[in-house]
Parts: sequence; structure tokens; C-alpha cells
Amino acid sequence: MYAGQTLFAQLMDFVPWTTFARLVQRYAGDKGVKTLTCAEQYRAMAFAQPTYRESLRDIETCLSAQPGKLYHMGFREVVRRSTLADANETRDWRIYAGLAQTLIVRARKLYAGEDLGLDLKNTVYALDSTTIDLCLSMFPWAHFRATKSAVKMHTLLDLRGNIPSFIHISDGKLHDVHALDLLVPEPGAIYVMDRGYIDFARLHRLHQAGAFFVTRAKSNLKARRMYSATAEKAAGIVADQTIALDGVRSGQDYPTHMRRVRFKDPATGETLVFLTNQAALPALTICNLYKSRWQVELFFKWIKQHLRIKRFYGTSKNAVKTQIWIAVSVYVLAAIIRKRLGIQASLYTLMQVFSVAIFEKMPIKTAFLSEAYSSTTATENNQLKLFSN
Repeated sequence: MYAGQTLFAQLMDFVPWTTFARLVQRYAGDKGVKTLTCAEQYRAMAFAQPTYRESLRDIETCLSAQPGKLYHMGFREVVRRSTLADANETRDWRIYAGLAQTLIVRARKLYAGEDLGLDLKNTVYALDSTTIDLCLSMFPWAHFRATKSAVKMHTLLDLRGNIPSFIHISDGKLHDVHALDLLVPEPGAIYVMDRGYIDFARLHRLHQAGAFFVTRAKSNLKARRMYSATAEKAAGIVADQTIALDGVRSGQDYPTHMRRVRFKDPATGETLVFLTNQAALPALTICNLYKSRWQVELFFKWIKQHLRIKRFYGTSKNAVKTQIWIAVSVYVLAAIIRKRLGIQASLYTLMQVFSVAIFEKMPIKTAFLSEAYSSTTATENNQLKLFSN
């Protein structure tokens, strides 16, 4: 509840601190800690996200500039750069991963009724990864290529609300297809992915689990047509076929029939071929499902532009994972606040307002009312007339 709190304090009120305390206890996060508890570490690192702090020194300087507000923001004393650096190096990153997962569960429930625009009741996921480039000399543990390091953020995005339901952070060398081994398939859900995830043995495991997939076919696909359905040529559907894989290895890995939809984009003239095990949906819906996969690309672009995950405050694996998971938790926290408070502004606007008004004392909803930016006091015209009749 608002009681003269800063916007940052109100943001932190949405964090499930009881769950966080259990996570801290599970991973002994506060064992032997005298200053800067895990909760304070989280607050300091979360503060850095919407305010675009570029370094630990930036965080220390900005928080030190508001000594009278620190206690009400959850800090017992001024945050020191060296203390925060040590905490990022030593506190188990799984504490913050667990917190982010808890927030994700809550956010997905809030956005479960969102309309996909596809007349579907199924949960639809988009699976992809993004690479975050690093300096090889500073991050040798994240070896990627001969002259550079990188980490990969493998993400399964729930397209209702664009909430990440699964995230795995690996070094840059892990191939995308291995992310399928980490998923627990959800029966009835639809997984949309690009050609990099084509491995027919793994796709068959999704099929056996009762889940559906939509992906693009590779140009060297060997298959024979078993049956052709009526194609909606006016909508750009060139062919809608049931196929069996002909390759020696692929036929063994995926022994059941599959659906192949060939689509010609009327706007560009480009022909795309999709593979799926979903036989009940119209062919055009299959095409639109793959088109919706771009939401995960937009998600990656958004978090790289508006969260601090391209420049890191520490160089160890633990510090990098801590920062990424806290950034994800702040993204999901903003999505939860937007839904619970009924704020019509976009997440971009939400983060921009927090960036400039984080120390202001006003209710969060008030910050997004147009009336908050206009003066309600009429200006009196007391200027004397220079000339009179």
C-alpha cells in the first residue's frame, strides 16, 4: 500500500519476500554476512536495471546521493561498491534464479487470458536463444570462438503476455538444439521454433509427450508425400500434405507421419515450408503460428535495449548469472505491476518512468496518469497594462 513510499519501494513491495527468504536459507546466502544481506544485494542490483546504471560505482554513487531515503528503500546503510562486488561473486546465483521463476509463475497466471489473435486455447511457446558477446580475456570461462567469449540465453517465451517460462544460461558453444533436452514437454502446448532446433529424435519425444511443434523445413529434407489435403491457394497455401520421412536416420528418429505446409507469401513472393505434428488446425493458422515466433526476437531486442545484460558488473560465472536473473526478475516484476494495477502504458513506458522518477514519492498509478503531468492551478494574470484608454 502507498504510504509516502518512493516508486522503488513500491516496486519492491511486489517481490515475494517470504519465498525469497526461503531461497536464501536453502542456499545459505546470508551465512556469515554482516553487511549487505541478499535482500539488500537484490535491491541494489534491481535498482540498477530501470535506472540504467553502467557500473557498480554508478550504483554506489546514485544511492549515496539519497541518504535520507535509503532506509525506506530497504537499505540499512550506504551500499559500497566493493561489498556489492564481493556479494555478486560469492552469493549463489540460484537464489535469484529461484526468485525469477516464482515471479514468472505469478505473471503467467495473470496473463493466461491474453488473446493471441489466433483463436487458440492452447498454450503457445516460442523457443530461441540470443548470444551476448563478452571479452575473452575477462571472461575466459565462457569460451565461444578463438578470439571471443559469449554466453547464450536460451528462452522459452509464453506468447500470452510475452513472459519467459524457461531460461537457461550457457556458454556460447552450446548448440541451440540441446535446449530441447532441458524442457519438460507440456501436453497440448505448441512449441514454435526455427530450423536450428530440427532434430527428429527430439521432435519425436515432443510428439510422444502429447505436445505439438511448428518449425521450418530444411532445404535438404528427404520425405515422400502420403496424402494431400485441399489447399487454400487464395490465402497463399500452395500445398498441405501428410508426409513420411525418407532419410535413413530421420526415418528411424521420427517413424510416424508428419504434416508439411508450403506457403507462398503474397506480399514478398517468398515460399516457406513448415513442418508440424498438429493435424487439426487450418494450414493458414500453422503459418501464422510460425510468424508469431518473432515475438521472442522482439523480447531479446527489448531486454538488450532496456535492461543491463550487455555490460556486466562482475566477470565470474556466478556474477554474470546473478545479473541476468535479476534483470529477468525486474522485467517480470514490471509485467506483474502493469497487469495488477491495470496500467495501460507499455512496459517500455513503465521502465522509462521508473528510470527518471525512481526516488519520487507518489502512487505508481499516478505516475502514468496524463493529469499527473499537467498543472491544475490556473495562472493568474497580474501583469499591469502598459497603455490604458
